[in-house]
Amino acid sequence: MENEQKLIMLPGPTNVSERVMKAMLRPVINHRGDSFRELYKGILGKTQHLFQTQGSTIVFSSSGTGGVEAAVWNIIRPGDAAVVPVFGEFSGRLAETVEGAGGHALQVKSDFGKVPSLDQLREAMDSLGKFKALFLVHNETSTGVAAPYVREACKMARDHGAFAVVDAISSLGGYAIPVDDWGVDMCITGSQKCIAAPPGLALVSVSDRVKDFLKSSPPQTRYFDIPRYLEYGARGETPFTPALPLFYALDEALKELLEEGLTKRVQRHDAMSALLYDGLAAIGLKPVAEKSVRSKTVVASYYPEGVDDAMFRKLMSHDSGIVVAGGFGPFAGKVFRVGCMGQVNENFVNRTLKAVKDTLGSAKTS
Repeated sequence: MENEQKLIMLPGPTNVSERVMKAMLRPVINHRGDSFRELYKGILGKTQHLFQTQGSTIVFSSSGTGGVEAAVWNIIRPGDAAVVPVFGEFSGRLAETVEGAGGHALQVKSDFGKVPSLDQLREAMDSLGKFKALFLVHNETSTGVAAPYVREACKMARDHGAFAVVDAISSLGGYAIPVDDWGVDMCITGSQKCIAAPPGLALVSVSDRVKDFLKSSPPQTRYFDIPRYLEYGARGETPFTPALPLFYALDEALKELLEEGLTKRVQRHDAMSALLYDGLAAIGLKPVAEKSVRSKTVVASYYPEGVDDAMFRKLMSHDSGIVVAGGFGPFAGKVFRVGCMGQVNENFVNRTLKAVKDTLGSAKTS
Protein backbone atom coordinates (compact mmCIF):
# COMPACT_ATOMS: atom_id res chain seq x y z
CA MET A 1 0.00 0.00 0.00
CA GLU A 2 1.15 3.54 -0.78
CA ASN A 3 0.94 4.75 2.84
CA GLU A 4 2.60 1.69 4.33
CA GLN A 5 5.82 2.49 6.15
CA LYS A 6 8.75 1.08 4.18
CA LEU A 7 12.46 0.97 4.82
CA ILE A 8 13.78 3.81 2.67
CA MET A 9 17.25 2.82 1.44
CA LEU A 10 17.40 5.53 -1.20
CA PRO A 11 20.31 7.92 -1.74
CA GLY A 12 17.91 10.47 -0.24
CA PRO A 13 15.38 11.09 1.01
CA THR A 14 16.12 8.61 3.72
CA ASN A 15 14.55 7.31 6.92
CA VAL A 16 13.44 9.90 9.46
CA SER A 17 12.93 9.14 13.14
CA GLU A 18 9.51 9.40 14.73
CA ARG A 19 10.89 12.11 16.99
CA VAL A 20 11.86 14.25 14.00
CA MET A 21 8.55 13.64 12.23
CA LYS A 22 6.59 14.66 15.33
CA ALA A 23 8.54 17.90 15.52
CA MET A 24 6.71 19.06 12.38
CA LEU A 25 3.41 19.04 14.30
CA ARG A 26 4.46 21.99 16.41
CA PRO A 27 2.30 25.12 16.04
CA VAL A 28 2.76 27.58 13.23
CA ILE A 29 4.41 30.70 14.62
CA ASN A 30 5.28 34.19 13.43
CA HIS A 31 8.54 33.97 11.47
CA ARG A 32 9.26 37.55 12.51
CA GLY A 33 8.70 36.83 16.19
CA ASP A 34 10.92 35.93 19.13
CA SER A 35 10.05 32.22 19.06
CA PHE A 36 11.28 31.81 15.50
CA ARG A 37 14.37 33.89 16.17
CA GLU A 38 15.28 31.56 19.04
CA LEU A 39 14.64 28.50 16.84
CA TYR A 40 16.67 29.74 13.89
CA LYS A 41 19.61 30.96 15.95
CA GLY A 42 19.71 27.53 17.58
CA ILE A 43 19.70 25.84 14.18
CA LEU A 44 22.53 28.02 12.90
CA GLY A 45 24.62 27.18 15.95
CA LYS A 46 24.08 23.46 15.39
CA THR A 47 24.95 23.74 11.70
CA GLN A 48 28.23 25.38 12.65
CA HIS A 49 29.04 22.21 14.56
CA LEU A 50 28.09 20.07 11.55
CA PHE A 51 30.29 22.10 9.19
CA GLN A 52 32.98 22.48 11.87
CA THR A 53 33.17 26.21 11.30
CA GLN A 54 33.29 29.40 13.32
CA GLY A 55 31.95 31.19 10.25
CA SER A 56 28.48 31.89 8.94
CA THR A 57 25.84 29.37 7.93
CA ILE A 58 22.56 29.71 6.08
CA VAL A 59 19.45 27.54 5.71
CA PHE A 60 17.52 27.91 2.44
CA SER A 61 13.98 26.65 2.04
CA SER A 62 14.95 24.70 -1.07
CA SER A 63 16.33 21.39 -2.20
CA GLY A 64 20.07 20.81 -2.21
CA THR A 65 20.13 21.87 -5.84
CA GLY A 66 18.95 25.29 -4.69
CA GLY A 67 21.95 25.49 -2.37
CA VAL A 68 24.28 24.66 -5.25
CA GLU A 69 22.62 27.28 -7.45
CA ALA A 70 22.99 29.80 -4.64
CA ALA A 71 26.72 29.11 -4.43
CA VAL A 72 27.21 29.47 -8.18
CA TRP A 73 25.14 32.61 -8.63
CA ASN A 74 26.74 34.36 -5.65
CA ILE A 75 30.28 33.69 -6.87
CA ILE A 76 30.20 33.57 -10.67
CA ARG A 77 29.90 36.72 -12.76
CA PRO A 78 29.63 36.79 -16.59
CA GLY A 79 32.95 35.78 -18.11
CA ASP A 80 34.36 34.15 -14.98
CA ALA A 81 36.21 30.86 -15.38
CA ALA A 82 35.71 27.95 -13.00
CA VAL A 83 37.20 24.47 -12.70
CA VAL A 84 34.63 21.69 -12.35
CA PRO A 85 35.62 18.02 -12.03
CA VAL A 86 32.91 16.03 -13.84
CA PHE A 87 32.49 12.35 -12.99
CA GLY A 88 28.74 11.83 -12.86
CA GLU A 89 25.31 13.35 -13.36
CA PHE A 90 25.39 15.89 -10.55
CA SER A 91 28.88 17.21 -11.25
CA GLY A 92 27.77 17.59 -14.86
CA ARG A 93 24.76 19.60 -13.73
CA LEU A 94 27.04 21.79 -11.61
CA ALA A 95 29.10 22.62 -14.69
CA GLU A 96 25.89 23.49 -16.54
CA THR A 97 24.86 25.79 -13.69
CA VAL A 98 28.17 27.67 -13.95
CA GLU A 99 27.56 28.14 -17.67
CA GLY A 100 23.98 29.24 -16.98
CA ALA A 101 25.29 31.97 -14.67
CA GLY A 102 27.42 33.32 -17.53
CA GLY A 103 30.66 31.67 -16.51
CA HIS A 104 32.95 29.28 -18.33
CA ALA A 105 33.24 25.83 -16.75
CA LEU A 106 36.50 24.08 -17.53
CA GLN A 107 35.35 20.49 -17.09
CA VAL A 108 37.95 18.00 -15.88
CA LYS A 109 36.40 14.68 -16.81
CA SER A 110 36.92 11.06 -15.93
CA ASP A 111 35.09 7.87 -16.71
CA PHE A 112 32.11 7.27 -14.47
CA GLY A 113 33.16 5.07 -11.56
CA LYS A 114 36.42 7.03 -11.25
CA VAL A 115 37.36 10.59 -10.35
CA PRO A 116 39.73 12.97 -12.12
CA SER A 117 43.17 12.86 -10.52
CA LEU A 118 44.67 15.70 -8.54
CA ASP A 119 47.27 16.03 -11.29
CA GLN A 120 44.48 16.58 -13.81
CA LEU A 121 42.99 19.29 -11.57
CA ARG A 122 46.39 20.92 -11.15
CA GLU A 123 46.94 20.96 -14.92
CA ALA A 124 43.50 22.50 -15.46
CA MET A 125 44.12 25.20 -12.86
CA ASP A 126 47.59 25.97 -14.21
CA SER A 127 46.23 26.20 -17.76
CA LEU A 128 43.82 28.92 -16.67
CA GLY A 129 46.25 30.73 -14.43
CA LYS A 130 43.56 32.95 -12.97
CA PHE A 131 40.07 31.59 -12.35
CA LYS A 132 37.20 32.36 -10.02
CA ALA A 133 36.41 29.10 -8.28
CA LEU A 134 36.72 25.36 -8.00
CA PHE A 135 33.31 23.68 -7.80
CA LEU A 136 33.82 20.16 -6.49
CA VAL A 137 31.13 17.54 -5.95
CA HIS A 138 32.45 15.51 -3.05
CA ASN A 139 30.06 12.57 -3.35
CA GLU A 140 28.61 11.78 -6.79
CA THR A 141 25.19 10.35 -5.95
CA SER A 142 24.64 8.99 -9.45
CA THR A 143 27.62 6.62 -9.36
CA GLY A 144 28.49 6.03 -5.70
CA VAL A 145 31.88 7.70 -6.11
CA ALA A 146 33.49 10.04 -3.57
CA ALA A 147 36.38 12.37 -4.36
CA PRO A 148 39.12 11.47 -1.85
CA TYR A 149 40.98 14.77 -1.98
CA VAL A 150 38.67 17.57 -0.83
CA ARG A 151 41.30 19.19 1.38
CA GLU A 152 44.06 19.01 -1.23
CA ALA A 153 41.86 20.30 -4.07
CA CYS A 154 40.64 23.23 -1.98
CA LYS A 155 44.21 24.19 -1.11
CA MET A 156 45.17 24.11 -4.78
CA ALA A 157 42.28 26.42 -5.63
CA ARG A 158 43.14 28.85 -2.88
CA ASP A 159 46.80 28.85 -3.94
CA HIS A 160 45.51 30.21 -7.27
CA GLY A 161 43.51 32.89 -5.46
CA ALA A 162 40.23 31.12 -6.31
CA PHE A 163 37.27 30.18 -4.14
CA ALA A 164 36.82 26.54 -3.11
CA VAL A 165 33.19 25.34 -3.19
CA VAL A 166 32.17 21.81 -2.18
CA ASP A 167 28.87 20.12 -2.92
CA ALA A 168 28.55 17.74 0.04
CA ILE A 169 24.81 17.22 -0.32
CA SER A 170 24.91 13.44 -0.02
CA SER A 171 27.92 13.16 2.26
CA LEU A 172 28.18 15.73 5.06
CA GLY A 173 27.34 14.04 8.35
CA GLY A 174 28.33 10.66 6.94
CA TYR A 175 31.75 12.17 6.32
CA ALA A 176 33.43 14.87 8.38
CA ILE A 177 34.32 17.93 6.28
CA PRO A 178 35.89 20.53 8.59
CA VAL A 179 35.41 23.54 6.36
CA ASP A 180 37.59 25.95 8.34
CA ASP A 181 40.56 23.59 8.58
CA TRP A 182 40.28 22.51 4.94
CA GLY A 183 39.83 25.98 3.48
CA VAL A 184 36.35 25.38 2.05
CA ASP A 185 34.81 28.73 1.16
CA MET A 186 31.31 27.36 0.66
CA CYS A 187 29.97 23.92 1.51
CA ILE A 188 26.45 22.77 0.67
CA THR A 189 24.42 19.91 2.06
CA GLY A 190 20.78 18.80 2.09
CA SER A 191 18.45 18.05 4.97
CA GLN A 192 17.27 14.68 3.62
CA LYS A 193 20.56 12.81 3.45
CA CYS A 194 22.99 12.12 6.30
CA ILE A 195 21.27 14.62 8.61
CA ALA A 196 18.14 12.38 8.45
CA ALA A 197 15.55 15.14 8.24
CA PRO A 198 12.76 15.46 5.65
CA PRO A 199 13.65 16.92 2.24
CA GLY A 200 13.26 20.59 1.42
CA LEU A 201 16.13 22.46 3.08
CA ALA A 202 19.65 23.32 1.91
CA LEU A 203 22.36 24.17 4.44
CA VAL A 204 25.33 26.29 3.34
CA SER A 205 28.50 27.46 5.07
CA VAL A 206 30.03 30.77 3.94
CA SER A 207 33.61 31.88 4.54
CA ASP A 208 34.75 35.40 5.34
CA ARG A 209 36.47 35.51 1.93
CA VAL A 210 33.12 35.03 0.20
CA LYS A 211 31.43 37.60 2.43
CA ASP A 212 34.15 40.16 1.66
CA PHE A 213 33.80 39.52 -2.06
CA LEU A 214 30.01 39.93 -1.95
CA LYS A 215 30.31 43.32 -0.27
CA SER A 216 31.89 44.74 -3.42
CA SER A 217 30.05 42.53 -5.90
CA PRO A 218 26.41 41.84 -4.94
CA PRO A 219 24.84 38.81 -6.65
CA GLN A 220 22.21 39.10 -9.36
CA THR A 221 19.67 36.90 -7.60
CA ARG A 222 16.93 37.76 -5.16
CA TYR A 223 15.86 34.51 -3.54
CA PHE A 224 19.43 33.18 -3.19
CA ASP A 225 21.02 36.52 -2.24
CA ILE A 226 23.51 35.38 0.40
CA PRO A 227 24.30 38.87 1.83
CA ARG A 228 20.58 39.32 2.46
CA TYR A 229 20.38 35.96 4.28
CA LEU A 230 23.41 36.84 6.39
CA GLU A 231 21.93 40.22 7.30
CA TYR A 232 18.63 38.69 8.36
CA GLY A 233 20.29 35.69 9.98
CA ALA A 234 22.27 37.95 12.32
CA ARG A 235 18.95 38.77 14.01
CA GLY A 236 17.55 35.25 13.76
CA GLU A 237 15.36 35.66 10.69
CA THR A 238 15.22 34.62 7.05
CA PRO A 239 14.56 37.17 4.29
CA PHE A 240 11.62 35.18 2.94
CA THR A 241 9.02 32.96 4.56
CA PRO A 242 10.75 29.80 5.81
CA ALA A 243 9.34 26.27 5.49
CA LEU A 244 8.52 26.34 9.19
CA PRO A 245 7.61 22.64 9.81
CA LEU A 246 10.86 21.63 8.09
CA PHE A 247 12.83 24.01 10.31
CA TYR A 248 11.32 22.30 13.36
CA ALA A 249 12.30 18.92 11.91
CA LEU A 250 15.82 20.07 11.04
CA ASP A 251 16.34 21.40 14.56
CA GLU A 252 15.32 18.04 16.02
CA ALA A 253 17.45 16.06 13.55
CA LEU A 254 20.48 18.20 14.38
CA LYS A 255 19.83 17.59 18.07
CA GLU A 256 19.89 13.84 17.36
CA LEU A 257 23.17 14.25 15.49
CA LEU A 258 24.74 16.20 18.35
CA GLU A 259 23.52 13.65 20.88
CA GLU A 260 25.15 10.85 18.90
CA GLY A 261 28.23 12.96 18.20
CA LEU A 262 29.54 13.79 14.76
CA THR A 263 32.56 11.50 15.16
CA LYS A 264 30.39 8.53 16.12
CA ARG A 265 27.97 9.22 13.29
CA VAL A 266 30.81 9.21 10.79
CA GLN A 267 32.17 5.98 12.29
CA ARG A 268 28.72 4.39 12.00
CA HIS A 269 28.55 5.31 8.32
CA ASP A 270 32.02 3.82 7.83
CA ALA A 271 30.99 0.54 9.46
CA MET A 272 27.62 0.23 7.74
CA SER A 273 28.99 0.96 4.27
CA ALA A 274 31.71 -1.68 4.77
CA LEU A 275 29.03 -4.18 5.80
CA LEU A 276 26.94 -3.31 2.76
CA TYR A 277 29.82 -3.58 0.28
CA ASP A 278 30.94 -6.89 1.75
CA GLY A 279 27.41 -8.27 1.68
CA LEU A 280 26.79 -7.26 -1.92
CA ALA A 281 30.13 -8.76 -2.94
CA ALA A 282 29.14 -12.03 -1.24
CA ILE A 283 26.03 -12.08 -3.44
CA GLY A 284 28.29 -11.63 -6.46
CA LEU A 285 27.49 -8.00 -7.25
CA LYS A 286 30.04 -5.54 -8.60
CA PRO A 287 30.09 -1.89 -7.47
CA VAL A 288 30.26 0.89 -10.05
CA ALA A 289 33.00 2.72 -8.15
CA GLU A 290 36.61 1.67 -8.07
CA LYS A 291 37.61 0.57 -4.57
CA SER A 292 39.77 3.62 -3.80
CA VAL A 293 36.89 6.04 -4.45
CA ARG A 294 33.87 4.11 -3.20
CA SER A 295 31.33 6.28 -1.43
CA LYS A 296 30.43 5.52 2.18
CA THR A 297 26.94 6.95 1.80
CA VAL A 298 25.73 5.85 -1.67
CA VAL A 299 26.44 2.34 -2.91
CA ALA A 300 25.84 1.74 -6.63
CA SER A 301 25.98 -1.84 -7.93
CA TYR A 302 25.64 -3.36 -11.38
CA TYR A 303 22.86 -5.87 -11.93
CA PRO A 304 23.74 -9.40 -12.97
CA GLU A 305 22.92 -10.08 -16.60
CA GLY A 306 19.24 -10.61 -17.29
CA VAL A 307 17.79 -8.71 -14.31
CA ASP A 308 14.99 -6.27 -15.10
CA ASP A 309 15.58 -3.02 -13.21
CA ALA A 310 11.97 -1.89 -12.86
CA MET A 311 10.82 -5.37 -11.82
CA PHE A 312 13.63 -5.70 -9.27
CA ARG A 313 12.84 -2.43 -7.54
CA LYS A 314 9.10 -3.07 -7.65
CA LEU A 315 9.52 -6.49 -6.04
CA MET A 316 11.93 -5.08 -3.44
CA SER A 317 9.31 -2.54 -2.44
CA HIS A 318 6.22 -4.76 -2.67
CA ASP A 319 7.58 -8.03 -1.26
CA SER A 320 10.25 -6.84 1.17
CA GLY A 321 9.09 -3.32 1.98
CA ILE A 322 12.48 -1.86 1.04
CA VAL A 323 12.90 1.01 -1.40
CA VAL A 324 16.11 1.35 -3.43
CA ALA A 325 16.91 3.58 -6.42
CA GLY A 326 17.71 2.77 -10.03
CA GLY A 327 20.44 4.28 -12.12
CA PHE A 328 20.01 7.14 -14.54
CA GLY A 329 21.81 8.59 -17.52
CA PRO A 330 24.19 5.96 -18.94
CA PHE A 331 23.41 3.68 -15.99
CA ALA A 332 19.65 3.54 -16.47
CA GLY A 333 18.52 -0.09 -16.24
CA LYS A 334 22.05 -1.31 -15.47
CA VAL A 335 22.54 -0.23 -11.86
CA PHE A 336 20.68 0.02 -8.58
CA ARG A 337 21.71 2.41 -5.83
CA VAL A 338 21.39 1.99 -2.07
CA GLY A 339 21.57 4.87 0.37
CA CYS A 340 23.74 4.18 3.40
CA MET A 341 23.08 7.32 5.37
CA GLY A 342 21.28 9.04 8.19
CA GLN A 343 19.62 6.54 10.50
CA VAL A 344 21.28 3.54 8.80
CA ASN A 345 22.16 0.68 11.15
CA GLU A 346 23.09 -3.00 11.05
CA ASN A 347 19.46 -4.10 10.98
CA PHE A 348 18.72 -1.86 7.98
CA VAL A 349 21.74 -3.18 6.09
CA ASN A 350 21.08 -6.86 6.83
CA ARG A 351 17.43 -6.53 5.84
CA THR A 352 18.45 -4.87 2.60
CA LEU A 353 21.06 -7.51 1.77
CA LYS A 354 18.60 -10.34 2.39
CA ALA A 355 15.99 -8.64 0.22
CA VAL A 356 18.46 -8.06 -2.62
CA LYS A 357 19.54 -11.69 -2.56
CA ASP A 358 15.94 -12.98 -2.45
CA THR A 359 14.74 -10.62 -5.20
CA LEU A 360 17.44 -10.93 -7.85
CA GLY A 361 16.30 -14.36 -9.03
CA SER A 362 12.66 -13.28 -9.22
CA ALA A 363 13.51 -10.25 -11.38
CA LYS A 364 15.21 -12.25 -14.14
CA THR A 365 13.81 -11.57 -17.59
CA SER A 366 14.70 -15.04 -18.86
